[in-house]
Amino acid sequence: MTGGDGVAQARTGFWASLATLVASSGTLVCCALPALLVALGAGAALSSLVSAVPQLVWLSEHKEALFIAAGLMLAASGGLQWAYRTAPCPTDPRLRDACLRTRRSSRRVYAASVAVYIVGGWFAFVQPWLSA
Repeated sequence: MTGGDGVAQARTGFWASLATLVASSGTLVCCALPALLVALGAGAALSSLVSAVPQLVWLSEHKEALFIAAGLMLAASGGLQWAYRTAPCPTDPRLRDACLRTRRSSRRVYAASVAVYIVGGWFAFVQPWLSA
């Protein structure tokens, strides 16, 4: 391949992974951050945070929808990662290196997204169930 199609595909996967990271970060904000603050004895800090950003309460009230949306984005991003894993990169050495670098970055961002999603899921669903 002589064109920039491989670079474009790698960038698409990167941006999809980045969007997934942002979506899965919402799971941390809704569930893991409040649990962490309470566990550290910083309930007053949590109260101040909720006063400053009242949307946190809305996120916590709608955590099921938040996790479903983030999970769907993870699945879509994972599908793009899988589909583009063997896509050819350009033959130009600079473009090829950029393509491979973007592909590696995309995989790292996706892995971070999955880790954030798992941590958020733990604090949203598993930990409360274990504490009950």
